[in-house]
Amino acid sequence: MELALFSLAPGLALGSFLNVVAARVPRRVSIVRPASACMSCGTPIAGRDNIPLVSWALLRGRCRHCHTQISPLYPAVELATALLVAACVLDFGLSGRMVVAASFCAVLVAVTATDLTHRIIPNRIVVPAAAVILVAQTALEPSPEWALAALGASVFLFAAVVAYPAGMGMGDVKLALAMGAALGKTVAVALMLGMFAALVPAVILLARHGGAARKMGIPFGPFLALGSVIALFFGEQILDGYLAVLA
Repeated sequence: MELALFSLAPGLALGSFLNVVAARVPRRVSIVRPASACMSCGTPIAGRDNIPLVSWALLRGRCRHCHTQISPLYPAVELATALLVAACVLDFGLSGRMVVAASFCAVLVAVTATDLTHRIIPNRIVVPAAAVILVAQTALEPSPEWALAALGASVFLFAAVVAYPAGMGMGDVKLALAMGAALGKTVAVALMLGMFAALVPAVILLARHGGAARKMGIPFGPFLALGSVIALFFGEQILDGYLAVLA
């Protein structure tokens, strides 16, 4: 527990970096230079205004200089990353598995932010992440499970894209590669939960707008990320319980 609490601080710092990634990668801007600046007035952000969670709260969610509102997504990304890193430390301890799990969670947070704000899941995030996670998982636990799960999950979503192109995009298919590589057989749980979760806003849109809702796309990445997080920590229990019911 102490290690998990200690990991909150670096988790917040990682979350702050993920905000930079989510803001710049879709625009094909370097994540290293220039220094962070207000997206509205371009004024560089001082160190005192760049403290995760604290600065946003003290500034009441507005730029110090132009007073433009700063999206609450920024502190949400920082907090989510910190909590997920702490959960990985608590569940897996200080191990290679923890490093892979925390890295996977960081990818999920980043693509959730980009999908919510830009409606894209950047190849420059998910493709390298899928490759690195696959190599790491195979090195930690040599088995064809990771590669087969990655391939199976991506083929499954690709079939869904072919059947209903308006429902999701190729970014979701590539995200599935990373999901399968990280989760192995429990990726089935992640996909199932993600699709069920996505039904909630879909039903709401259908109820409000009727047939016109078919043309209103919703980002699917955040729902896949939610399913992946649940599968990461509880996938084995959920899968075993499901198979026990079928038996």
